[in-house]
Amino acid sequence: MSEERAQQLMQQMQMLETYFADLSQREGTLYGVLREATAAIESIKSLNKKSDSDTLVPVGMGTFVKTKISSNDKIVLNIGAGISIEKDAESAINYLEARIKEIEVAIQDTAAKKHDAAAQLEQGKSQINQLIQADSQAK
Repeated sequence: MSEERAQQLMQQMQMLETYFADLSQREGTLYGVLREATAAIESIKSLNKKSDSDTLVPVGMGTFVKTKISSNDKIVLNIGAGISIEKDAESAINYLEARIKEIEVAIQDTAAKKHDAAAQLEQGKSQINQLIQADSQAK
């Protein structure tokens, strides 16, 4: 095989490595969102156990204000694009659980794409090794 073919393979490998890194980053982000959604559900459930509870509210830069939660009747949910809605605790939990299912599907999809990209990378490495062996045998 020619040097041109080797260069094409190297370019394909670089693109696949970039794609694989992007998928890994996306997967990490999805796992972070999954942990956050799970923590939100647990927090809402614990609020329902107490009618009056103390908490810390973040105000930025690692600074918190101590406050009391006197009403847990309504939960405000950010649904995206800067839009928030008010729901009762049970509806909020149901909404978050539905989002968790969507996130889990996205994680599975991303993992499958990562697996495919890894297989293509291995195949590319094998092809490059074959080119190197063929070139060294030809000399």
